[in-house]
Amino acid sequence: MLFTNAIVFTPEGFRYGGFAVEDGRFAEVFSGERAGGIDLGGAQVIPGLVDIHTHGAAGADFSDGDAEGLRRMAAHLARCGVTSFAPTSMTLPYETLAAAFATAAELRENRPEGCARVMGVHMEGPYFSEKKKGAQNAAYLKAPDFEGFRALYEGCGGLVRIVDLAPELAGAADFAARAKELCTVSVAHTDANYEEAAAVFDAGASHLTHLYNAMPPIHHRKPGVIGAASEREGVIAELICDGLHVHPSSVRMAFRLFPGRICLISDSLRCCGMPDGEYELGGQQVFLSGGVARLADGTIAGAASDLFTDLRNAVAFGVPREEAVSAATIRPAREIGCEGEIGSIEREKLADFVVCGEDFSLRAVYIGGKRV
Repeated sequence: MLFTNAIVFTPEGFRYGGFAVEDGRFAEVFSGERAGGIDLGGAQVIPGLVDIHTHGAAGADFSDGDAEGLRRMAAHLARCGVTSFAPTSMTLPYETLAAAFATAAELRENRPEGCARVMGVHMEGPYFSEKKKGAQNAAYLKAPDFEGFRALYEGCGGLVRIVDLAPELAGAADFAARAKELCTVSVAHTDANYEEAAAVFDAGASHLTHLYNAMPPIHHRKPGVIGAASEREGVIAELICDGLHVHPSSVRMAFRLFPGRICLISDSLRCCGMPDGEYELGGQQVFLSGGVARLADGTIAGAASDLFTDLRNAVAFGVPREEAVSAATIRPAREIGCEGEIGSIEREKLADFVVCGEDFSLRAVYIGGKRV
């Protein structure tokens, strides 16, 4: 199948041309005009988005451990231009996490047509600070426990691609040093000072979960987690760009603090794509009103928007479009070790792509060369 007359986002940037798809993969990517095939009418084509931090959507939450719910979530994400994702768990008992991880492993092996691909699991919790728990359930917080983590990791066939922890907890540096051999280690939900954060990054953590949120702000005498992360060029930082969690100015600041090192994420909850009302998150009630999801005490719980919306926001906030697209595609793919299969429009990679207008209005989504 040939696709022509498009502005295609390649590893070299946006280029006029097209591509061929064979057996669900890109067989050729070319510049210039080509006769025949499907004429895309000069539309932009970008790689399918990769969301490495999403808890739920369409009324479903990954942590429920419900296979039908996870499929519904995957179908909703696909319709929104997210062709691959790492369903993200909450702070919950190990047995609850194990059940959820099993549903991810099953969907990865048996993906219905029209569903986003499960490319990993993001384990957000339970190794967090009580002070910065945010919407995480304090009843299930615990100290870093590598043996417990390894059992969960092995139980789902190594599908966990990111595990989070707070650096100030006892044993955090040792956990990071051991866990980095299995997956990406991320710093999150923390009140750590600069020295504590630096020790864990130096031990092996290379990721920062939802920059600015659930961590101390930058202070000129207390640079904290953000200071420690920004000066280490191997650390990639997630960013929620729904326009609610982070001010547009702080979005632009993030891309300057972490040049080429920002991953856009949704942090979406089950209320994503749903009407205002009452929902559940990790055993706690969440109230969605006017696009904002909060706990009963007013704490912002997570997001109600999808990653494609966040990508559009980033561009509207002034992030260069090439940088914004990379932050939602190839960069997150690298963080979960899947850049050889997804994240860019290149020969032999899976033919997952989104057709959109110059203003990033969504026109069509393809997974494996088949229109969703």
